[in-house]
Amino acid sequence: IRVHNCCPTCRYDLGNIRCLALEKVAESLELPCKYQNLGCQDIFPYYSKLKHEQHCRFRPYNCPYAGSDCSVTGDIPTLVSHLKDDHKVFNCFGRQFCLHFEAFQLGMAPVYMAFLRFMGDDNEAKKFSYSLEVGANGRKLIWQGIPRSIRDSHRKVRDSQDGLVIQRNLALYFSGGDRQEL
Repeated sequence: IRVHNCCPTCRYDLGNIRCLALEKVAESLELPCKYQNLGCQDIFPYYSKLKHEQHCRFRPYNCPYAGSDCSVTGDIPTLVSHLKDDHKVFNCFGRQFCLHFEAFQLGMAPVYMAFLRFMGDDNEAKKFSYSLEVGANGRKLIWQGIPRSIRDSHRKVRDSQDGLVIQRNLALYFSGGDRQEL
């Protein structure tokens, strides 16, 4: 990029060519995972290293409240400590979960959504189930589901509508009327 695709010596335009010799050298390189300092001891050929790192089980987790512009990352103990101090987290069966509740627009309709996230990977999250209830005046809405892993982005979970979605007018009814928010 710095030489603008020109030879730095004669300034001749290099065009769109590949250096096969360097590609062969790159193929022969074996490099450690960039999460080696977090516990990954695997070594990979250059071209498969990047693919591995996207799914490495040692890669740091993002704060599940990233939808709130929280940029904290780390392993589970680090995040649990952060969540206890700055967000909401609770323990159940010796594991940690986060309950999200937010208002947003779904198309033109204002809605509330609540969903549960598991502090771990997807395969562990699928071992649990949960139930959310909201109601008043002799009526009740119930959502039953499987918590989502914090590996899934906040936006992905929200956009999938995989949780209890309540239209605002119904939420106002449940909250007792008088235009009180839920």
